[in-house]
Amino acid sequence: MAKSGGKGVNLKDKLEGNELDLSLCDLNEVPVKELSEFCSLTHLVKLDLSKNQLQQLPSDFGRLVNLQHLDLLNNRLVTLPVSFAQLKNLKWLDLKDNPLEAALAKVAGDCLDEKQCKQAATRVLQHMRAIQSELDREKERKLQLERELEKKREAEQRVREAQERELRKREKAEEKERRRREYDAMRAVKQEMAKQSRKEKDENPKASLSHPSHPPQHKRSWSRVLLKMLLFLLLGALSTLAVCKVTELQHQPVCVRVNMLYEEALSLLQSREILRNVLQPNTQQS
Repeated sequence: MAKSGGKGVNLKDKLEGNELDLSLCDLNEVPVKELSEFCSLTHLVKLDLSKNQLQQLPSDFGRLVNLQHLDLLNNRLVTLPVSFAQLKNLKWLDLKDNPLEAALAKVAGDCLDEKQCKQAATRVLQHMRAIQSELDREKERKLQLERELEKKREAEQRVREAQERELRKREKAEEKERRRREYDAMRAVKQEMAKQSRKEKDENPKASLSHPSHPPQHKRSWSRVLLKMLLFLLLGALSTLAVCKVTELQHQPVCVRVNMLYEEALSLLQSREILRNVLQPNTQQS
């Protein structure tokens, strides 16, 4: 990542104990590669990077936690990395002659004497810590927002699942009710047929006596078969009519036709009943 200004400077020769002087090396970037991971030199106490062409410091510059004296005079720095706030032991700082952003330049001030340079270190650290705190709060707000959104999504998912369960429950209830109505309709048809059969027997008690007591066996068999067929057809017709009258199938084309035939037959029977009532008084008078 880092390159020297091309002068072939042996950077390791610049390291003396806890102090490193890289001033006037025409550096465009901090020579991280050449120094075997520059920011791992956590033992550094004094670092001079003045009078170079540095446009930025490494993002993990704050790992130099033992750094007390930092000279960045006359570079091209505009901002400092957020990790700068971690340099808790920094006591001296010179940022003069850098195109710093307005807020940072105002905080840093001048470094014309020992006092000003110490004040610059204190104020810049406070400024960077404030930035770090704001970034941490913003990060926390984003995390909180993500958690709230996740809770909202989970709540919406639970609502959807509850709605789906309720829909399935309602569909099952409707299907059960439909089957119950069909069952009741069929039962009503059977009861009506049984009632009609009893009524016919009560109205014609001698009809059964008018037949021979011992009809031929083949005639009885055919009569029973014919009677069963007629009853089966009548039951089917009444069942179909009941289904088409009381169930949801009444709007189907077949049921529409069945209901129409039923109405026509009913009208015919009523007209015959009226005609018979009209003719009956005349018959009695004659």
